[in-house]
Amino acid sequence: MLYVNDKLDTISPEVFAQDMARLPQWRREKALAYKPLRMQVECVESYLLLVEGLRNEYGVDFMPTFVVGEHGKPSLLELPDVHFNISHCSSAVACMIDSVPVGVDVELRGRFKESLARYCMNASELERILSHPDPDLVFTKLWTQKEAVYKLLASGITDNIRDILLPQNTVGMRIETDVYDDFIVSVARKE
Repeated sequence: MLYVNDKLDTISPEVFAQDMARLPQWRREKALAYKPLRMQVECVESYLLLVEGLRNEYGVDFMPTFVVGEHGKPSLLELPDVHFNISHCSSAVACMIDSVPVGVDVELRGRFKESLARYCMNASELERILSHPDPDLVFTKLWTQKEAVYKLLASGITDNIRDILLPQNTVGMRIETDVYDDFIVSVARKE
């Protein structure tokens, strides 16, 4: 199940302090390590979105312990058969929870730069971007899909970034993308 919170700008300092107090110590320390307050809010709210999803989907009523894999992908010590992934940008946080491995990415629209697209997109993707009336939309969709696949695979971004979405590289996966007003969320999950 996908959970999205796009109300980050409505969180008052009082609510933020209350939310911060709900976190386990390690997550508070992680949030406070970010210098900009906006990123602290993203870190806090993404974790609380995970907790909300675990409560709704699995009846979990405790703060889970993260175990971090080789490429930074977390899993839950107490719930090894529950898979999740979280992502955040300045407008939203997203959390995907499932019984199969998943990856999620949320990004603001408006990141398109032709030099970046030429570096990370294959010829077909680049043509789709450059020929579309809204290149930001197509670029961000493709970028979030690529990130979601890498997060699903827990491999980190590799040299294969241009071709990661080719059918032979996504066998056994389902990739879905949701477009919001100012951000895009993509989810990759094992089938």
